[in-house]
Amino acid sequence: MKRVLDIVLTLTALVVLFPILLVIGLLVALDSKGPVLYKQERIGKNGKPFCLYKFRTMRRHSDKQGLLTIGDRDPRVTHLGFFLRKSKLDELPQLWNVLVGEMSIVGPRPEVKKYVDMYDERQRQVLNVRPGLTDPASLEYIDESHILESFDHPEEAYIKYVMPRKLDLNIEYLERRNFFSDLFIMVRTLMRIMMPR
Repeated sequence: MKRVLDIVLTLTALVVLFPILLVIGLLVALDSKGPVLYKQERIGKNGKPFCLYKFRTMRRHSDKQGLLTIGDRDPRVTHLGFFLRKSKLDELPQLWNVLVGEMSIVGPRPEVKKYVDMYDERQRQVLNVRPGLTDPASLEYIDESHILESFDHPEEAYIKYVMPRKLDLNIEYLERRNFFSDLFIMVRTLMRIMMPR
């Protein structure tokens, strides 16, 4: 049932949003040099790697300088990129990841291998399901880059404080997830995107 719902909602979204996707792609191409889409290996269900897609919001090769984005002053982010990140429009290409079965609409957000390798046995429970576009942790940490900006050592803070809390939230979600909890997360996500604080 969950997979069928993913396919139906994703196909509908891709048809409705197709003109917007084209416009964003064109703007990204005009805003800075580099590919329109940013591809990054993430770890999916059962620990299987897959290629996650986003609209590119950083200058080329920026991920070699670090995997985390910190606040509004990260010089690697393009002018358009700040807007795309704030509005979460940079995440729209992941609809393709959902359509082909690598992701789900709701599920623990996929992480890069560097951080997945730090998971303990309990935390690895999040790898038992398809990763998602949104989850409870994404809602609580929707301003994650600003939270990390307040620390002297952002990556250390992410590993010690933010990542464990996000994993706890997602494990709690997995223990009680059902159709209605997924629907509630979808609605909350849309509300946060359309009516940011």
